Amino acid sequence: MLKFTEEHEWLKVEGDVATVGITAHAAEQLGDLVFVELPEVGASFSKGDDAATVESVKAASEVYCPLDGEITEVNEAITADPALVNSDPMGAGWFFKLKLKNVSDLDGLLDESGYKELIG
Repeated sequence: MLKFTEEHEWLKVEGDVATVGITAHAAEQLGDLVFVELPEVGASFSKGDDAATVESVKAASEVYCPLDGEITEVNEAITADPALVNSDPMGAGWFFKLKLKNVSDLDGLLDESGYKELIG
């Protein structure tokens, strides 16, 4: 199942774990990424908390935690090579895996057609 936030994060959900990254639209808006800071494994976040930071040649931006949960894994490959986020934002450029506190909270997020409508 694929879900999106209005802040341009995507979630690929398998059971109660969501792989989280930023959308192609967000990566395009940011431009070439030069730095990524990821959360620590084991850290707990609430929906809307700053979970990661990205810096591009244009700007710095936060990646928000899309739902309440605990970080179970981070993608170290993007800290070594932030360009992975630009080249494959919804694949190899994922940021972290989040064990969801309440799977039912997914209902409040956008589906793909809703996200496409949001970005026009």
